[in-house]
Amino acid sequence: MLVVFTMKKAHSPLFPIFTFVLINLIILSLSRLGLAVWQSERVSAVDGWLQLFLQGVRMDVVALCYLFGVPALLTTLFHSSKVWVKILRLWLTLGSVFIIFMEIATPAFIETYDYRPNRLFIEYLIYPKEVFSMLAEGHLSAVIFSLVFTILAAVIYWKISGWAVKNLRSMSWKLRPVIALLVIVVSFLGARSSFQHRGINPAMVAFSSDALVNSLVLNSGYSVIYAAQQFKDEEKSSEMYGKMDADEMFRIVKASRGRPESDYISDKYPTLTKNVATYQGKPKNIVILLQESLGAQFIGTLGGKPLSPNVDQLAKEGWLFENLYATGTRSVRGIEATTAGFTPTPARAVVKLNNAQSGFFTIADLLHKQGYNTSFIYGGEKHFDNMASFFYGNGFKDIWDQQDYQNPKFTGTWGVSDEDLFDKANETFTKLQNEGKPFFSLVFSSSNHDPFEYPDGKIELYEQPKATRNNAAKYADYALGHFFKMAKQSNYWKDTIFLIVADHDSRVGGASLVPIKHFHIPALILGNGISPRRDSRLVSQIDMPTTLLSLAGVSGNYPMIGFDLTQDVNPDRAFMQYDQTQAMLKGNNDVVIQMPNKAAQGYHYDKSTETLTPKEVPDAMKKEALAHALLGSYLYKNRLYSSGEKNRQNASLSWRFF
Repeated sequence: MLVVFTMKKAHSPLFPIFTFVLINLIILSLSRLGLAVWQSERVSAVDGWLQLFLQGVRMDVVALCYLFGVPALLTTLFHSSKVWVKILRLWLTLGSVFIIFMEIATPAFIETYDYRPNRLFIEYLIYPKEVFSMLAEGHLSAVIFSLVFTILAAVIYWKISGWAVKNLRSMSWKLRPVIALLVIVVSFLGARSSFQHRGINPAMVAFSSDALVNSLVLNSGYSVIYAAQQFKDEEKSSEMYGKMDADEMFRIVKASRGRPESDYISDKYPTLTKNVATYQGKPKNIVILLQESLGAQFIGTLGGKPLSPNVDQLAKEGWLFENLYATGTRSVRGIEATTAGFTPTPARAVVKLNNAQSGFFTIADLLHKQGYNTSFIYGGEKHFDNMASFFYGNGFKDIWDQQDYQNPKFTGTWGVSDEDLFDKANETFTKLQNEGKPFFSLVFSSSNHDPFEYPDGKIELYEQPKATRNNAAKYADYALGHFFKMAKQSNYWKDTIFLIVADHDSRVGGASLVPIKHFHIPALILGNGISPRRDSRLVSQIDMPTTLLSLAGVSGNYPMIGFDLTQDVNPDRAFMQYDQTQAMLKGNNDVVIQMPNKAAQGYHYDKSTETLTPKEVPDAMKKEALAHALLGSYLYKNRLYSSGEKNRQNASLSWRFF
């Protein structure tokens, strides 16, 4: 009888792990429920209750698999060891205390910053003296409550862990490798939570235009750790190419723009200017047709391969920029340039950085405040490259992605075909025009991407086999022609400014510090009232959003440093980020190249041979390059890339996060 009773009381070696996973799932769900009820008006406004909890549990499982996957594996192998049992108790207790501490800190952080704890939470921990002084003076009761509750939780968790590790059955050594392998598989799948190209990230579960609601899907422990992982990218961007006093940096940047000091309207936001549009009629719609990988090498009228009959014809009808250069080699870099006018940095594009997921300037945010419907239309998955999170948090009201297409004509690896994409865009714009709503839309193609999948029978193949880069570029041109046939016959044509621009060239590379040729991309502005012209000025992607706003009749205050090309100006520069190397090209083909921890070097670029030859360039040019290289990182890290409207309140509330 005693033996039988003992056997009944014995638990699996993984019982402590299962117990704490269940406890923490309950704690996280209850915390999310409390936060959602508190913010019920905002959750209801985006119809987010179901998504919030379904995706919330998913993210909690992800976090717990990361937190307890390793101890589960080690427990399977070493549960008989008394030393490991003590370590396991400590792991379970400390991990759970961290989770509950972060959830306790969340309401006050949301109250101040309208978001779950993120990178700001970590930043403030860098300054413990100032933080604890501020907390002690203004939030002593909250601090005391948090500390008492956390200590109480630690005691309770320690006792529960002691109970959970008692009477564990021993597992045979023959069985342990099998169970260990099973634990590895389950933990990996749970942590990844996706069979797609990439594992789960916050953008994958973002579903609304409210950044706070999107953040509630996460748990605060995961949110902070995710932000911490991104710090390495942000930090390496700062001073990688050298140091410069902030005042000198801004002086040089302002001087290069040639604008009077009176245009700068803020002491807090150094690049914020007042801007008056050239066009003074009724404001027009704006559509950016961002073309995947469609570099100048594929555009016949720019000296490329004969793959673009439609763009070549359209170039005769609009404003073609012959000498425009992309800021980088990734789609997210093109997105930050064309929608935010943001200068490139050696860190990841701001689309993927935590501090830019809300309160970061985009023309969508500016236009939304002026009554525009703002949208992102894409044929693939909106969460890719963190796009959904960035767009929802920065002014884009509507997002259309692959799941929103009913019976598409063709679907490939990267989503529906460009024709399906443009059909959706035309349908959307027609509806908005009928409703009398001005609109801004970023329409992002995907067919011209490896593995180059597109519908049969649409183009005469340039080469064999079908699935090649050149053939896909020709199909992209065909799809653009398809769209403009519809647009010219539409109700919105006369009221809309269109920009065709590449995000970057295809497969940028070459035996050069910076393969400048492969940064050359097309940019073509079309629309009723746009006179045909070819513009030979050296310009950058960051000049496009300022120019579009001016053409559309949209005046306003914004921090973008790009030139309004409707005016009599000559930017005479282009910035190119190539991994951790940045180049600044001038109109005379002199180049400054900056690499990490090396002095800036001057070169001359020979377009005919595509070669860079060392050349002494003026120190002033090197300083100009350094100032612009440091600018983006400085503005991002100090949260200064803003119209200033959203952040005024938060600035007065800084340090309040408990």
